[in-house]
Amino acid sequence: MPQVAILFSGGKDSTRTVHWCLENGYEVKYLVSLIPGREDSWMYHYPNIHLVDKLAESIGIPLVKKSSSGIKEKEVEDMKVVLKGLDIDTVACGGIASNYQKTRIEKVCKELGLNLLAPFWGIDPEKFMRDTIQIGFDVRFVGVYSQGLDKSWLGRRLDEQSLEKLIELNKKYGISLVGEGGEYESLCVDGPCFKKKIKIIESEIIWDKKTNSGWMKVKGVELI
Repeated sequence: MPQVAILFSGGKDSTRTVHWCLENGYEVKYLVSLIPGREDSWMYHYPNIHLVDKLAESIGIPLVKKSSSGIKEKEVEDMKVVLKGLDIDTVACGGIASNYQKTRIEKVCKELGLNLLAPFWGIDPEKFMRDTIQIGFDVRFVGVYSQGLDKSWLGRRLDEQSLEKLIELNKKYGISLVGEGGEYESLCVDGPCFKKKIKIIESEIIWDKKTNSGWMKVKGVELI
C-alpha cells in the first residue's frame, strides 16, 4: 500500500485530495503544510494557513509543518527539505490546472525518488466544484483577489447558488472556477473525511480599497 504525504493548506483542493486518497485505499501518513512568510507566495496558500493544526486534528491525520520564505523558487527548496525526512513513497497534491506548481512538485519528487499523485489534475473545473458540493464538503470563500469578487464573498459558502454566480463571472471576466489563477482562496471546515467539524466563532475582514481585494481572517474556532 502506498504511503502518502499530502500537501495540505486547508483549502478545497487539498482537502478533497485527503478524501480521495482515503477512499481509494492509500495510507495517508501525514498532512504537510508549508507556512509562507509572505502573502504573495507563488507556491503556498496564505489566508488562514494558521488553522492547519486544528484542521489536521479535525481530520485525524498527523501534521508536519515547516516555515517557508515565500520567495519564488526558494520556497520549492523548503518543500524538498520537509519531504526528504518523511517515511513515505508518494506525495499527493490537489493541483487541477496550475502548471507552475505541478512542475515544481514533480521536480522535487523526482529528486527525492518519490511518486507524485495528483488525482484531480486536468479535471473539468465545473465538475470538480459540483462534486465538492454534492459529496458534502463545507467550503468557505476566505480570500478574493479578482474582478467581480467583492467583499460580500468573504465567508460565503460554496453551494449551487454561489457556483452559478462563479460560472457567470467566468464567462464575463474569465476567472477560474477553481481559483487556480489566484482569483480566490478557500477554507474547508467540514466534509466526509472530517471526524470533527470546524465552527468559526470569530473572524475579521481585512480589505484593501485600492485593489478591491481582501480576506477573512479566522481568529477563533471550535471543534464540534
